[in-house]
Amino acid sequence: MYVAFQNLSESSRVWVYQADRKLSEKELELAKSELKTFCEGWNVHGNGILTSFEILEDQVIVLAADESRSATSGCSIDSSVRALQKLENLLQINLTDRGKVAFKSANSIQIAPALGIKSKVVEGEIDTDTLVINPLIQTKADLESLWIPASKSWLNKYFPN
Repeated sequence: MYVAFQNLSESSRVWVYQADRKLSEKELELAKSELKTFCEGWNVHGNGILTSFEILEDQVIVLAADESRSATSGCSIDSSVRALQKLENLLQINLTDRGKVAFKSANSIQIAPALGIKSKVVEGEIDTDTLVINPLIQTKADLESLWIPASKSWLNKYFPN
């Protein structure tokens, strides 16, 4: 059952997906419509759960589920991934590829393949203060630390000590 994002408890589980580009106004409207429809029907073994979503900075999608009454299952999580894959196809974007890193550069979100991220550090495109998406986000409360300095992320291993 869909509810407004702010009405979900802080302990609600979240999944963060970053699009490989910023969405246009028209694309945002379509994404919101598709995500709301999905959330309205999202369930765990036939039982409805409180769900919502938020689109941050026109590029980062946060799906959320209040698991206080019923924990999400593999099947329900799979259904959410399928909904995002459908959105990927509709908007011709990359959302579900986990092999990428999102970072802020000149007030915009950049996406780079994780396999080549060391070169971004070596070239100075990413430094210790560059904000990156925290891959450890698990709950709505954790969203307060969605963006963290690269020095406090797994990228720290690429910086000289």
